[in-house]
Amino acid sequence: MNEYRTHNCGELRIENKGQKVKIAGWVQRIRNLGGMKFIDIRDQYGITQIIIAENEEMQKQVSDLVTESVISVEGTVQERTSKNSKIPTGDIELQAEKIELLGKCKNVLPFEVNSEKVDISSVREDLRLEYRYLDLRNEKLHNNILLRSKIMKFVRDKMDELGFSEIQTPILANSSPEGARDFLVPSRLHPGEFYALPQAPQQFKQLLMVSGFDKYYQIAPCFRDEDPRADRAPGEFYQIDFEMSFATQEDVFKVLEELITSTFKKFSTWKVEEGPFIKIPYREAMEKYGSDKPDLRNPLIIQDVTTLFKDTEFNAFKDKVIKAIIVPNGASQGRKFFDNMTKYAIEELGAKGLAWVKIDEENNVTGGISKFITENIQKKLEKIGATANSSIFFIADELKTAQKIAGQIRIELANRLDLIEKDVYKFCFIVDFPMYELSDEGKIDFNHNPFSMPQGGMDALLNSDPLEILAYQYDVVCNGYEMASGAVRNHNPEIMVKAFEIAGYPEEEVEKRFGALYNAFKYGTPPHAGAAPGLDRMIMLIANEPNIREVIAFPKNKKARDVLMGAPGKVMEEQLKEIHIRVSE
Repeated sequence: MNEYRTHNCGELRIENKGQKVKIAGWVQRIRNLGGMKFIDIRDQYGITQIIIAENEEMQKQVSDLVTESVISVEGTVQERTSKNSKIPTGDIELQAEKIELLGKCKNVLPFEVNSEKVDISSVREDLRLEYRYLDLRNEKLHNNILLRSKIMKFVRDKMDELGFSEIQTPILANSSPEGARDFLVPSRLHPGEFYALPQAPQQFKQLLMVSGFDKYYQIAPCFRDEDPRADRAPGEFYQIDFEMSFATQEDVFKVLEELITSTFKKFSTWKVEEGPFIKIPYREAMEKYGSDKPDLRNPLIIQDVTTLFKDTEFNAFKDKVIKAIIVPNGASQGRKFFDNMTKYAIEELGAKGLAWVKIDEENNVTGGISKFITENIQKKLEKIGATANSSIFFIADELKTAQKIAGQIRIELANRLDLIEKDVYKFCFIVDFPMYELSDEGKIDFNHNPFSMPQGGMDALLNSDPLEILAYQYDVVCNGYEMASGAVRNHNPEIMVKAFEIAGYPEEEVEKRFGALYNAFKYGTPPHAGAAPGLDRMIMLIANEPNIREVIAFPKNKKARDVLMGAPGKVMEEQLKEIHIRVSE
């Protein structure tokens, strides 16, 4: 191929026996067997064994060689006497005739790279991120990044097949209230003014619909100043952003189902549940699962039993919303299990307590709060699934707190009892999100996306309680993760102004903050809708990684720092002067 190699390290086979070839890569392992030396050389494509005969000059040449150095080896392919069926090149080895050191490695590595003896996940994360270029040599992580590349190509081909045009939108944009803090970029040419990095291409993609483009998409970088989580990269992430003119909610669902199922089937060995995905209204999801991103592999369901205990003598249940989780065959667990669950609820979730009972083989109620379970209550519990050998957990609080804690208890029970269905992806749409919610300050605010169309249009905005208005908003959920979000957009300027007015933004504020949309909508706007699957999270699920940083080449750490490049960091005073910024001590 060139002066460094004629073949890669995963290419040679027994058919190449007798050929003179040249390969290059990293030294994976060195083995001394008497006068013979064996070197495993690795590149992205595989591993080839090199044999160095009892040649004084050759032996001297490799005497100082250490693992992770980069070498080029010229020699003749020969059949191995001791074959290795675990690797594709295991039938051959390369008899070295010339070795060239291309890149020397330090004797001491910060951590082992591609060692069978070391679990890379046991290495301190900040150390891995500081030396990410070494971390990325690890086979599993390296393959995750190659998987990402393949998925991105597949997605582009699929969107092209579905008739979408890839259009790029600006990175330097305006600041707008879209649910998270903006990253601000000061302008040198316009003192005191700022760009903002886009939280999403929301306004731009709607403007493209006004511009007459029928179907837009891009793999878009999005920037949000949010706290990191295991499933959320801090600062920046990528989404498969798409929008469609003359489209309904159902039209978007068909695209999401096709894109998601085809991608998961192509790149995963797990079972992929086919579309159409089931649709769960938001309020039903909160009632049954205690979450708007339910893991449907978990068979446990939350049930409301408030009315069953309306005359109870148990003070902890009085004047409370009461949720119950029935665990079939849960009565087999010992007292320690129930005590540990109660401890988890109080210490980890901030619950006031966790009530429970068992129902034995003879249908006797035992343990926990059994003395408060009257015969009448037990009969009603039986009707909702509390049969022999089951256990029941109760959560009592005000509605939203009870739902939230019950949702987390549901997940924890399934994990501790190993109830989660294995090796399957289960998808659903969460639909009918509330248009508005109350903020922590008690103010009416947007619940989801401020650019969504309210169900019922202007009539709903004028005549309904804002907290009762639903929106054409939807999420795709997979195995307990929100994987995509979207909406039918508000394309009517009058409805848009009224929707923002209810959330406390007067028309002049809407015109100031969203001037482009506000004006564009007056020039003939088609109905349009779209969604944005999260690329990083899709890959995380397909790769079966618990942390999103394992599928990003150069991620930031848990504190949103890039420890490899030293960002964020201080800059020179001269740079600050140019952009008219003074940093206070």
